[in-house]
Amino acid sequence: MVEKRNVFEDVGEKQATPIVKKAKGVPRRAIIIWLGTIFVMLLAMIAIGGLTRLTDSGLSITEWKPITGAIPPLNAADWTVEFGKYQTSPEFLLQNHAMTLEEFKGIFWWEWGHRLLGRLIGVVWAIGFFWFLARKQIPTGYTGKFLTLGVLGGLQGALGWWMVSSGLTGRMVDVASYRLALHLGLAFVILGLITWYVLSIRKSGAELLQARRRREGGLMAFSTALLVVLFVQILLGGLVAGIDAGRSFPTWPDMAGEFLPSESFGYTPLWSNFFENPALVQFNHRLMGYIAFVLGLALWWKARRSPVAATRGAFTVMAVMMLAQVVLGIYAVLYLARLDIALTHQLGAVALFVLIIRARFHAAFPEEQKIARA
Repeated sequence: MVEKRNVFEDVGEKQATPIVKKAKGVPRRAIIIWLGTIFVMLLAMIAIGGLTRLTDSGLSITEWKPITGAIPPLNAADWTVEFGKYQTSPEFLLQNHAMTLEEFKGIFWWEWGHRLLGRLIGVVWAIGFFWFLARKQIPTGYTGKFLTLGVLGGLQGALGWWMVSSGLTGRMVDVASYRLALHLGLAFVILGLITWYVLSIRKSGAELLQARRRREGGLMAFSTALLVVLFVQILLGGLVAGIDAGRSFPTWPDMAGEFLPSESFGYTPLWSNFFENPALVQFNHRLMGYIAFVLGLALWWKARRSPVAATRGAFTVMAVMMLAQVVLGIYAVLYLARLDIALTHQLGAVALFVLIIRARFHAAFPEEQKIARA
């Protein structure tokens, strides 16, 4: 009988040593921490951005210097120069002409902090991306996705300046509301992508492929529709913030005794009412909120029939947050968009947006569920 030979045995008499290359594993935990850090920083960015808008601080810095702008005024002479630049802006000339240097410092620090945080986010993204790229530790298919996050972050900075520049010419004392809405909307797009990537990276490719076979297509499609509606609602919220429309009609469920305020189409041209008329802008935000709420409840009701407990739980948490967000919106209206309530309402939108994405992920990749024995 011929003796079986070891697969690693050389043709000669000597036995070869097996060569096993240990592939570098994907450091999923490290990548999730990196993405999570960016997420938290973006969340802070949105909060500070909201405070910057509510405190009328967004136009205090009249130049865009991505590198040198990170250094604030360091002495009295620097502050005098910076204040002098602001004194040439329409906001100062038409609205804040009595502002002192000390008062200017108060609004300057909000805008400077907002911009500095944006720069830091870019640094954190670049360090993480190029570190994992150099070590060939980015999961298959994610290099382009992570690069897209960086590109969108850079675009967000440019869009932010485009927004600010709209309030530095003519007779504008605020930024253009539609530019603010786009700036806010892009921030939510980035947050949404990060959320989806984190949820996906937690599982291996094989696990995702297996879970995909259990996909609940109806729930996934319905949650996608709700996500689109909520995103439109977020853009409308940006328009509300851009023109302080949230402080115009402090009554609910009516608007100063009317369903649709009579002055809703009083601006010319007609299209400008949808961006600049506080009555119509707030009405549209309210109406879209009602639509989103009804759709959210219908989606939750449908999800109750899911055979997977984790999926049902994800949609229930989403529905609870949606109810809380509606209540926060009503309080924001009744209390004239008071700073703390308005900011909580804005962060509530982030929480709801993320929870819908999470519920959608559960519908797309249901958890494996073992049937308990009786």
